[in-house]
Amino acid sequence: MSISDLAARRRELGAFLRSRRERITPSEAGVPATGRRRTPGLRREELAFLAGISATWYTYLEQGRDIRPSEQVLTALATALRLTGHERDHLFHLAGAPAAPEPDEPEAVDPAVAAIPMLVRPNPAYLTGVSYDLLSVNPAATELFADLNTDRPNLARWMFTSPAARQVLVDWEREAQVLLARLRGAAGRHPAHPRFARLIEELHAASPEVREWWPRYDIQVSRTGTKRLRHPRHGIVTMTHTAFHVAEHPEQTLVVYAEQQD
Repeated sequence: MSISDLAARRRELGAFLRSRRERITPSEAGVPATGRRRTPGLRREELAFLAGISATWYTYLEQGRDIRPSEQVLTALATALRLTGHERDHLFHLAGAPAAPEPDEPEAVDPAVAAIPMLVRPNPAYLTGVSYDLLSVNPAATELFADLNTDRPNLARWMFTSPAARQVLVDWEREAQVLLARLRGAAGRHPAHPRFARLIEELHAASPEVREWWPRYDIQVSRTGTKRLRHPRHGIVTMTHTAFHVAEHPEQTLVVYAEQQD
């Protein structure tokens, strides 16, 4: 990994730590409130005290300097910051061993995997790649998610730039926040990937919601759930969706929808 890639990972780690520190109030952390505070959440020295580490050392970590925290330190920070399981995993990933450089080229997909959405018809289904590019979409999903199949099909781009997304998704704001949190997590795992950089820049330029929500640093992973959608022929329907990760390429995800039965 190049020096610039390592620097990008350290900056991402610092941004994540800062975002989580600013979310915890002194009362939540059991810290006495003293004096006027210029920033929300805990001060750096307060978090360092709770984690049992040097305030100066923690400041260097948050500033993205070239230091390597141990597993014990990361565990202490995760506890002090009250991280969820997914957030803890994200913290350890950002502070872990560098990943191999990633090529700036279209994502490869196994033809047998790309064929699966067609095999589950009439259920809507699609396959997404690491940065939510749509690698395969069946006709039922194309009908349900209007305007999804463009010249550069990408689920995040559709969510935040297509007017159809706000019409199709009854609870658009909630669904958009969840998708952005998943994209945030994926971007953190690939801090120097040029495709992520271009997509994030595009979304920031196009969407005021992205500009507002991105600094929150919400993190989520794909999971089963339900959505309320406006079907072009059936009106508002509630559908379950299940995510399956490809064994050889775990960041490629097959999502299958089914109408919820009463």
